Amino acid sequence: MKPRRPLLALTMGALLLLPVGTAAAAPAAPPVDHSRVVGDRPVQWTPHVLDGAVKDILRVGDTVVVAGDFDRISEAMGGRVLEQPNLFAFEHGTGRVLRSFSPQVDGTVTSLAPGPDATVIVGGDFGSVDGRASPGLARLSVSDGRAVPGFRGFLDDGDAYRVAVHGGHLYVGGDFSGVNGTPRAALARLDTRTGAVDTGFAPHLTEFRRGKLKVQELALSPDGRRLAVNGTFTKVNGLDRYQIAMIDTASGTPTPWSTAAYEADCGGSSLHTYMRQMAFSPDGSFLAVVAAGGRQVKPGLCKSVSRFENTDTPNAEPTWTNKTGGDSLYSVEVTSAAVYVSGHQRWMDNPLGALNPGPGSVEREGIAAVDPVTGRALAWNPGRERGHGAEALHATPDGLYVGSDTERLAGDYHARLGMFPLS
Repeated sequence: MKPRRPLLALTMGALLLLPVGTAAAAPAAPPVDHSRVVGDRPVQWTPHVLDGAVKDILRVGDTVVVAGDFDRISEAMGGRVLEQPNLFAFEHGTGRVLRSFSPQVDGTVTSLAPGPDATVIVGGDFGSVDGRASPGLARLSVSDGRAVPGFRGFLDDGDAYRVAVHGGHLYVGGDFSGVNGTPRAALARLDTRTGAVDTGFAPHLTEFRRGKLKVQELALSPDGRRLAVNGTFTKVNGLDRYQIAMIDTASGTPTPWSTAAYEADCGGSSLHTYMRQMAFSPDGSFLAVVAAGGRQVKPGLCKSVSRFENTDTPNAEPTWTNKTGGDSLYSVEVTSAAVYVSGHQRWMDNPLGALNPGPGSVEREGIAAVDPVTGRALAWNPGRERGHGAEALHATPDGLYVGSDTERLAGDYHARLGMFPLS
């Protein structure tokens, strides 16, 4: 059970009613890109996550940080089982688990972002790190996993679903009502070094469609000028923006871009939103969006991946859409060569399928690559045990990491974690 937060919010909030620091922002890292599709045989050196699920993966230099809801891990060749809940790190290229990185996080870590000075920012559904109060947010040293003393950002209540960084700005989306004692409904921008709230950035998300107000996912354009957000909201600053919006990061206001493509109901009374991950292309020209849905096959963009151009077009239609025919997609990563998607799908190119392979469909068990130009499934087809679905795809300069809740990847044992190298 997470610790109660009201007293913490008052005491820490009093310390953070300060202007955002004026220290020079760290330059943004260039987006990772590939000119060709990754290979279909994963490397053999990635560690195994022995229970639960991987939620996010981030490579910082030669260190790979893995986040999720799990307790036990082991190295690729087996050996000693290590107890390391919800967050661990290993060496890229060897899979050696880094014992020095051992933060004790008391709840699920859902999202990772690179911080300044060889740190990683973590967000999720947790209340403390190493026994010290840190509700929903923390900035940790990559070398030893310890919390950076100067970062004091925290959520007043609720959880962080996605964090993203550009320069000195940290964007946080979730189901919270405030950050550091400052009212912020589901979306906030903080200083990456201190965690102080940027009071000049305050988009107003309202009129949630079901359940409660939350930002499910967010994605930053490579130049940092646009922030795509999705969730349960239907208006932003009083403008119609049904479950998805594009925010101008300079002004904190919605851009003219909008779409009605996600207004159709996807079924399921428990689905507060069926929106899932988004990713910009490395050149920033388009945004790829994946969606889930209820058990029934519905019209619209349920259970699909779609491409939207990064323009100022109101009422935009997708350039293309690829439907699974009834299975949800949860994660997406974009390179110049492919739009990679994963979930618990069985098929792609399946617009006429209704939980069956319709005309023209192709089998793609649990993971697929789509042509960025045509939207059609590429030949790449390694397969992965479907389970709930893979929620983590992370492109690095030499391949693609995959994190999930299952143990089979490309026909081999790779428990909840694997990496496809460039072919």
